[in-house]
Amino acid sequence: MERAQRSFAGRPEATSHAEIEQVAFRLFAERGFERTTLDAIAEAVGVSRRTLFRYFASKNDIPWGQFDRTLEHFRELLDAMPQELPIGEAVHRGVMAFNEFPADADPSHRERMRLILGTPTLQAHSVLRYREWRQVIEEYVAARRGEPVDALVPRMVGQVSLALAVTAYDIWLESDQADLQGLLARLGEELRDLLAD
Repeated sequence: MERAQRSFAGRPEATSHAEIEQVAFRLFAERGFERTTLDAIAEAVGVSRRTLFRYFASKNDIPWGQFDRTLEHFRELLDAMPQELPIGEAVHRGVMAFNEFPADADPSHRERMRLILGTPTLQAHSVLRYREWRQVIEEYVAARRGEPVDALVPRMVGQVSLALAVTAYDIWLESDQADLQGLLARLGEELRDLLAD
């Protein structure tokens, strides 16, 4: 974790995304998401509210972490897929790889997604994030097919991939013993079998 630089007054001038997320998730667990203010997060981190906004545009963005960076990683995963793979298989493998997270993440991925999918305010905010996520898939599919991003098939693949992923997360969060990767794989197989009928 990055060390905060201290001013002459002893107040940190900088922090890190990770530190803010860890502190915020602790407060969310203690007070609930709605009752945790940005001022409380800033105070607990030891920075000003203005500094907090340099890292996250809003409180709703904190649970999503550095989402822009994760989307860039998603693009890289898809771009690295072998061209001989059928598009549907390449996208599904990319979605599975995108949803691999280290077991020692802090906050844990389960904690992060339980908050995002279980908080009404964040569910509304998720529409924006889901759109950005689908767009990565749409761009990949469109490039593979040589057609515009807003063409029918890229948009359909983006929507279906999101539905599959959200379904897997819903089931995964119902049980601490559930395996996210196993669920994603099984749902992909079920979808292929259904389309083959």
